[in-house]
Amino acid sequence: MEEVSTDQAPSAIGPYSQAIKEDGRVYVSGQGPVDPETDKIASDNIGEQTAQTLENIAAILDAAGTSLDDVVKSKVFVTDMDDYEAVNEVYAEYMSEPYPARAAVEVSRLPIEIGVEIEVIASLK
Repeated sequence: MEEVSTDQAPSAIGPYSQAIKEDGRVYVSGQGPVDPETDKIASDNIGEQTAQTLENIAAILDAAGTSLDDVVKSKVFVTDMDDYEAVNEVYAEYMSEPYPARAAVEVSRLPIEIGVEIEVIASLK
């Protein structure tokens, strides 16, 4: 097991790693729309939050030696299922076909005041 860490994505806000590499896969912890340069939430707009979240995931995957193209599974957590369509629009811009297997669930709260959090599992190149 190998820890993956980069300053190009927000640091962990608890006792967990940004990602772990093991057995040909990288497991990326749930990421949100925090800008790693400012440590502030990127926007109140759910589309912009989704884009920043996926940029953070892309940076972690890059540090692990892989990319969004290699994501095989994702979990999307939203605080308002009415945002589902907007999240999907941005998600489709970042992910390529064949799209990863995915779950999307509404949650009442996330650890910080954000509207979306995404975690992924990707194959290592």
